[in-house]
Amino acid sequence: MLWIYQFGLSVWDTFREMENLLDRYKQSPRKSLTRGSDSIFEVGDWLPVVDIEENKDAYLVKAELPGVKKEDVSVNIDNGVLTIKDRVECSYGSFVRSFTLPQTVKAEKVEAEYKNGILNLTIPKSEEARPKQIEVKVKS
Repeated sequence: MLWIYQFGLSVWDTFREMENLLDRYKQSPRKSLTRGSDSIFEVGDWLPVVDIEENKDAYLVKAELPGVKKEDVSVNIDNGVLTIKDRVECSYGSFVRSFTLPQTVKAEKVEAEYKNGILNLTIPKSEEARPKQIEVKVKS
């Protein structure tokens, strides 16, 4: 395949490009830091699939962590940020996932269950965050 650049003609070697890409991937640092808007976040080698649902009482977080042992999973909530990460590097490398939580959660009441590579977290909402139904009385 030929590519024409402003300064002349160049031959694109697809195999060399693929080798360069693979070399860059293999040489990536195991853990790195990236800067968010206000702080620095840790970044891992891969990102597990995470589903987040909300019901009237809680937020439900489901993380798929294939090949990761229960004792290697760390779940922390600090300053309204939920962080799920592994404590050791598994065959896939390390991972870190962080999520900003609403201020209306009860962080001290989080429940965690880990079974068959699936981490399930239940993060309850505070009373003021739960929907309230108000009865409307109609006078006749």
